[in-house]
Amino acid sequence: MLTLTVACAPYDRVRALFDGRVRIPGVRLVHVPIHSEQSFPRAFSRAEFDVTELSLSSHLLQVSRGEAAYAAIPAFVSRAFRHGCIYLRADAGIATAKDLEGRRVGIPEYQMTLGLWLRGILGDDHGVDVNGIAWRTAGTNAAGRKERLKLELPPEMDVRPLGEGATLNAALLAGEIDAILSPTEPLAFAAGDPRVVRLFPDPRAAAQAWHRRTGFHPIMHLMGIRREVLDRDPSLAPRLYDAFAEAKRLALADIEADLRHSSLTQMLPFHAEEWAATKALLGPDPWTYGIAANRKELEAICRWSHTQHLSRRKLEVAEVFAEGVGGS
Repeated sequence: MLTLTVACAPYDRVRALFDGRVRIPGVRLVHVPIHSEQSFPRAFSRAEFDVTELSLSSHLLQVSRGEAAYAAIPAFVSRAFRHGCIYLRADAGIATAKDLEGRRVGIPEYQMTLGLWLRGILGDDHGVDVNGIAWRTAGTNAAGRKERLKLELPPEMDVRPLGEGATLNAALLAGEIDAILSPTEPLAFAAGDPRVVRLFPDPRAAAQAWHRRTGFHPIMHLMGIRREVLDRDPSLAPRLYDAFAEAKRLALADIEADLRHSSLTQMLPFHAEEWAATKALLGPDPWTYGIAANRKELEAICRWSHTQHLSRRKLEVAEVFAEGVGGS
C-alpha cells in the first residue's frame, strides 16, 4: 500500500477523499488539513508533501523556470471571483479602474494568483497599464508577509516591499498607498471605517457581468503531485485526478440532497435560492475541473503571467499539467 501525504484545506469538494467514500486502489491518502497560507510556503520552498494544494500563479512561475517540484493536475480546488478585493482610500481621487494607473497600490505578494487575476481584469477590461503601477507589498493586516519565490522583474517596474513592520491596512490609512488588492478585508474596511471603500461598490454584480462576458470563474489553486513520486508511478496523476473529480461530484450531490430535506443542515436561510442562482449563472456544475472545460481561462492566465513578468516565457497550457490527465 502506497501512502501519500495530501496537504489541502478541508474543502467540501475534497471531503469524500478523506472520509472513505472515494478510494484509490493501492493508495492510502493521509490528509494534512491546512490552509494555503501554511501549505504554499512549505510546498514551494521544500516540496514537503507528496500531494499538495498549489498557487496557480507560483506554479506557472516555477514551470517557466524549469524549477517545478510538482506536476499539476487540473483539480481546481479553489476558485473565487475577485472584484470585491480592490480597496481604495476614499480621498485618493480614484473614481474608476483607469484611475489606478500610476498610483501606489498594495498587495500581499506581487506573484499571488489574486494579483495575477486582478491585473489581468484591470488590463483587459479597463485598459489599465498595470505594469506602470507602483506595487508595494506587505501583509494586509499583519506584518511579515514575503514573496514566496524570488521575482525576476524588468528594472523599469516599481515593485518593492513596504518597510519592516508595515501592513497594507496601516499604509492605506496613512496615505502611503492609494489602494489595496487583497483576498482579506483590510481591518479598517471590516470595521466600517468610511476612509476605506471598494472600487466596485457592488462586487457581486460586477463579477456576474464580467462572467457573462468572459465565461471565467477564476481558478486560484490547483493540486500537484511531487514529480519524484510521479516518476515512480506515472499512473498516479490520472488516478488522483479521477479521485478528486469524484469527490467534487459527491460534494455537489451532497448539496442537492441537503436541499431536499425538510430542514437544512447549514445556517444559511436562503441556501436554496443562492444555490439556484449559482447554477443559473455558472451551470449545473459550477466548479468545473479538467483542461478542456477551462482552456480559454487557462490560456488567459498563461498570457497574463508572461505579460506581467512572472513567467519567463508564455507557457502553453499543456506544459502546466502532468501528461495524460484532465483532457486536452
